[in-house]
Amino acid sequence: MSGELPDYYFRVRENGAFVFRVDTENRQRRIEMDQIAVVNIRNGEVKPHGSRELSERDIEAIRDWMQARMQTLAARDIDDIHRAVDHLNLTTHWAQSRATDAQLEEVTDALLLAMHDLRTVLVRKKADRLMKD
Repeated sequence: MSGELPDYYFRVRENGAFVFRVDTENRQRRIEMDQIAVVNIRNGEVKPHGSRELSERDIEAIRDWMQARMQTLAARDIDDIHRAVDHLNLTTHWAQSRATDAQLEEVTDALLLAMHDLRTVLVRKKADRLMKD
């Protein structure tokens, strides 16, 4: 662990985080984490924990974390899509070169429906973008 700890710790949960203030300035030199808020990044809500009042510094740290977290999640989303494209290519190669008839029978309908659904959405979205220009 590095020598200096951050002032805040964010325990990530599905749609936000629990926010803790980190304190090492006590007699025992123990790390104490005091929950100060709950954050929901979907709706931007920040709820102070219990009867706490958040300082400007607390709010600024939380807002900075929320912005960074949303950027991280957006980057993960696009990375997942690039991986899906790679996986589709690998699936094509598998179907062409290694798949047995039984394996193809097992997955063909599900793949065709998923690809048809994806194609329909992509074509519609592309047409919408072209119509805007």
